[in-house]
Amino acid sequence: MLSSKRIGILGGGQLGSMLIRSAIDFGTDIAVMDKDAQSPAARYTREFVCGDPKNHDDVVNFGKGLDILTVEKEDVNVEALKELRIMGVQVFPSPELIELIQDKFTQKQFLQRYGIPVVPGIAVNGKNELKDLSHKLPGCLKKRRGGYDGAGVMIVRTEKDIERAFDGPCVLEDLVGIKYELSVIVSRNVSGNIACYDPVMMVFDNERFVLDYQLCPANIGAELATKAQNIAKQVAEKLELVGILAVEMFLTTEGEILVNELAPRPHNSGHHTIEACVTSQYEQHLRAILDLPPGDTTTKAPSVMINILENTSLNADEVDLQMRALLASSNTHVHWYGKKERREGRKSGHITITAPAIDQAIKKAEIIRSILK
Repeated sequence: MLSSKRIGILGGGQLGSMLIRSAIDFGTDIAVMDKDAQSPAARYTREFVCGDPKNHDDVVNFGKGLDILTVEKEDVNVEALKELRIMGVQVFPSPELIELIQDKFTQKQFLQRYGIPVVPGIAVNGKNELKDLSHKLPGCLKKRRGGYDGAGVMIVRTEKDIERAFDGPCVLEDLVGIKYELSVIVSRNVSGNIACYDPVMMVFDNERFVLDYQLCPANIGAELATKAQNIAKQVAEKLELVGILAVEMFLTTEGEILVNELAPRPHNSGHHTIEACVTSQYEQHLRAILDLPPGDTTTKAPSVMINILENTSLNADEVDLQMRALLASSNTHVHWYGKKERREGRKSGHITITAPAIDQAIKKAEIIRSILK
C-alpha cells in the first residue's frame, strides 16, 4: 500500500508544499525538515522537524526510520544521505547525483564526458586567476556552489568588472548568442522508465536573473522540441536519475541547443504542469520515487506561468486588492506560497494562465502582469 510508505522531504519551501498536495491524492503522509519553523510546507504536514538540511546530525536523525527520503533543494548534507542509505533508507535522487549537481563545474564536466552539448566554460579560483583570463572576456561568471534563483551569477564584460567579481571557486562561461532559454522536465522511476514533458520557453528578469514568466509549449517547432526532449532523456539516463529533473537549456542564435544547468527536483519551470498537463511534475516525482508507472505528460492546454516576486513597497491591503483582481480573471490559477518573511524580489507565488491557444494565454498574461505592476 502506498500509504504505508514513510516519505520525508529535506526542505520546506513551496516546492515541498506542492509535493505534499500530490501525496494527499495517494493517501501518503510526508514528513518535512526545514530550519524555518514557518516554512510554507510546515503547515501541511503532521510531521515537521525543525532542523538544518545542511547539518549532518539533523539529516541523519530526521531520515532514520523513513522508507524514502527526497529533496526539494540541492543544498543538503550529502554525507548524511550516504549514511542513511547504508541504514536502509532509499534516497532519491541519489547522494552521488546531488553531490555532482552541487558543483556547477563538475556538473559541466559530467555532461561533456557523455557528449551532451553544454555552454563552454572553465574553472576559475578567484579574482587573481580571473585577471589572467581577461582575454576570455566577456563571459558569464557563476559560483561553483550555492547559487540559487540568480544569486551567484554575474556578467563580466571587461577587466574593470573583475574588481566586483566573485572571489572564490567559479566557472567562467563563454557568452553565447541566446535566442530562447528553454527547460525540459524529465522523470525516471526506480525501474528506469522515462517520461518527458513538452519544452517550455523561459523569460528571465534581466536584473535579478530570476524566472519572470514562461510559455508552454515553447514556440520552437516540432524538430527542435524533440531534440530538446531527447537531450533531457539522455541526461536522465546517464545520471541514473530517480525522480524529476529540470534540464535548463539555451537555444542559440545559430540554432544549437546547449545545456545550461540541471536541477534534480521539482522546479519552477514545471509549475504550469499542475493545471496545464495531465500529470503534474509533483505527482510525477512521487510516482518515480515510489516506482509507479509514469503519468501522462500530455499538455492539455497552452499556458503562461508568471512568478509573483515580492514587492515590499506594497502594504497588505494593496496585495489583497491585487489578489482579488487576479482571482476575478477566468482561467487564471493563483498559487500563493504563504511565506511569512517579506524580502524584496523573493518568490511569493505564481500564476498559471491556460487558454485554447498560446496567443490567447499571452494576451491574458499581459493583463495579469499589469495588475501585478
